[in-house]
Amino acid sequence: MSGKRVLLIVGGGVAAYKALETARLLIREGVAVRPLLTAGGAQFITPLSLSAICHDRVHQDLFSLTEEADMGHIELSRSADLIAVAPATADLMAKAAHGLAPDLATTTLLATDKPVLMAPAMNVRMWNHPATQRNLATLIADGVRIVGPDEGEMACGEFGPGRLASPEVIVAAILDALQHAKPRPLLGRRILVTAGPTVEPLDPVRFIANRSSGKQGFAIAGALADLGADVVLVAGPVDLPTPAGVSRINVQTAREMLAACQSQPSLEAAVMVAAVADWRPAEVATEKIKKSASSAPQTLTLIENPDLLAILSAPGPSRPRLVIGFAAETDHVLEHAKAKLARKGCDWIVANDVSGDVMGGADNAVSIVTDCSVDSWPRQPKAEVARSLAQRIAEALTKT
Repeated sequence: MSGKRVLLIVGGGVAAYKALETARLLIREGVAVRPLLTAGGAQFITPLSLSAICHDRVHQDLFSLTEEADMGHIELSRSADLIAVAPATADLMAKAAHGLAPDLATTTLLATDKPVLMAPAMNVRMWNHPATQRNLATLIADGVRIVGPDEGEMACGEFGPGRLASPEVIVAAILDALQHAKPRPLLGRRILVTAGPTVEPLDPVRFIANRSSGKQGFAIAGALADLGADVVLVAGPVDLPTPAGVSRINVQTAREMLAACQSQPSLEAAVMVAAVADWRPAEVATEKIKKSASSAPQTLTLIENPDLLAILSAPGPSRPRLVIGFAAETDHVLEHAKAKLARKGCDWIVANDVSGDVMGGADNAVSIVTDCSVDSWPRQPKAEVARSLAQRIAEALTKT
């Protein structure tokens, strides 16, 4: 573990004293420990004792004139290999789960792109409260590792789950997380992903759309974020949760999606998964179009939407290094995909046959089409397609 660094956030609870032993055991394993003490934590242990154990200054104040002149909370959030919170109080967990950042500890947690491990400690009724359990589920979904709590007698005299795990158990979990940390080859690289359908209004209540669910695009955005990428997801109207670590922009129409894509600077890759409507009504009624028994069928005049893939693939200083398009086809899939690759000017086309239950379904079978090769993958869950594609994108972007 020599050379590994942990930022230890000590929350406010009676069990804060165990943080001193946790730090001592980590240092004995060769891990450098940087301490961050919350205002609550300072009610139970002193900065002096924590500093003496860690052989480092204790960070406490978000509005420090010296540290924040250099954006200290950002430096803290990025300098460690892992952030450990012990004890993690109900309040700290709630703020982290909801992205609140009123102090140095929560601001650091919100700003980090490193693994986070929390060791909860609180009264048994607080631990069992539905709000805490909802926050716990959110944190786990966001990728936070949880250690404990143990069950036993607590300082308040009650018995049950809520005791902070022992320092030995917390340290073992930290060492395991450090040893098995996921590689993040895309760390710091900005990648755009589009997902879902676009909808083109006819009047205030009707629109033209397609069957895209957004599941594949959202899975790809999440897989890229897991590899460390700074992902911007431009999403059409779908009811899907935003993947952890992904910034989301919601749009409705093709023109809104194009504007959102063009507003993103310094992109290294663009993965254009969205099923963008090729056409839109030439005129949009300001009031609902009425139907009457004597009215004749309406004639709908369509005009072409902007070609997002071709526009982002066009040569120029703002073109991403890698532009990937998707081709959803119902026949002659590879033939159409190769033609689309040549026509649009992108680098890869991910082709898939959507004649079955792919749109809205859980599985997908795709082929990666480039100028010189076709790589066909078997039908598999969309999450697996996303992971494999994200890994291939990482390999392409990290080549020297």
